[in-house]
Amino acid sequence: MTRPFLTYPDKRLKAVCPLVDTVDDHVRAVWDEMLKAMYDMPGVGLAAPQIGEMLRLAVVDCSDKRDQPLRMANPEILHSSGIFREHEEGSPNIPNLWAMVSRPRAVTVRFLDENNELVERDYVGLWATSVQHQIDHLNGKLFIDRLSAMKRKMILAKHAKNRKRRR
Repeated sequence: MTRPFLTYPDKRLKAVCPLVDTVDDHVRAVWDEMLKAMYDMPGVGLAAPQIGEMLRLAVVDCSDKRDQPLRMANPEILHSSGIFREHEEGSPNIPNLWAMVSRPRAVTVRFLDENNELVERDYVGLWATSVQHQIDHLNGKLFIDRLSAMKRKMILAKHAKNRKRRR
């Protein structure tokens, strides 16, 4: 069983997550729970604070067969492409609402993997977009924070309306 997704405006979604000291059994268990939640959504990425686990952990799988899960602890972007791409983004924390977000097309990322080894990898396209989206979550940012003030206000008004309907 997985934890429920936090719903905006939960303050934990705006918090910067602390670093993970080491990849241990607890971290691996959280990753497993996150992957299950991500695949069940279905989505292509998830950050630990989205389910209330305040650690710098993220998972991503943009593969066609959904069989290439990437587990990251303490991910950080070392380099970003000067070429940008737009992609429609959303979050289970602001359910059923989406917006076009522009992000660098490629990134180089350093993180601890499931073996507690420091890894550096390049990601392009949807993989790069999802990795950046998850790192934003770890830094207390949501996709709406990358929108114009007017677009953000519109999405948050729709979100508030949807929340009232669900109650």
